[in-house]
Amino acid sequence: MREADLDVFAAELAHGAFVIDVRESDGYAAGHVSGALSTPLSALGAVLGDLPGDRPVYVICASGNRSAWAAEQLATLGVDAVSVVGGTAGWARTGRPLVRGAAVHAA
Repeated sequence: MREADLDVFAAELAHGAFVIDVRESDGYAAGHVSGALSTPLSALGAVLGDLPGDRPVYVICASGNRSAWAAEQLATLGVDAVSVVGGTAGWARTGRPLVRGAAVHAA
C-alpha cells in the first residue's frame, strides 16, 4: 500500500488530485479537505467503478487508520490508491483549511 505525507498530498491536491474521504457523513460534514468526495467505508465497493483508473486515488479519513485499510483494499482490486498519513486531523493541525458542510458523494 502506498502512503503520502501531508506535504506531498497538499502538492498533489493543488494539481487536481482525486480524493475520497472514507469517514461517515457526519465526520465529513464536520470538516473535510476541499475537493474530497464522501465515500464511507460501507460504500467503498459501490463506487469502485466511479474511481479513475488513470491516476492515483488519494484516500483520507480522520487520522490515517481507516484510509490505510481502504487504500489497501482498493489496491488489491487494482486501484492506484494512496493513503494520506495523518488524515484530516493532521491536515487541520498544520493550519490547512477544512470545508464544512453536507457530503458530496463519489457515487
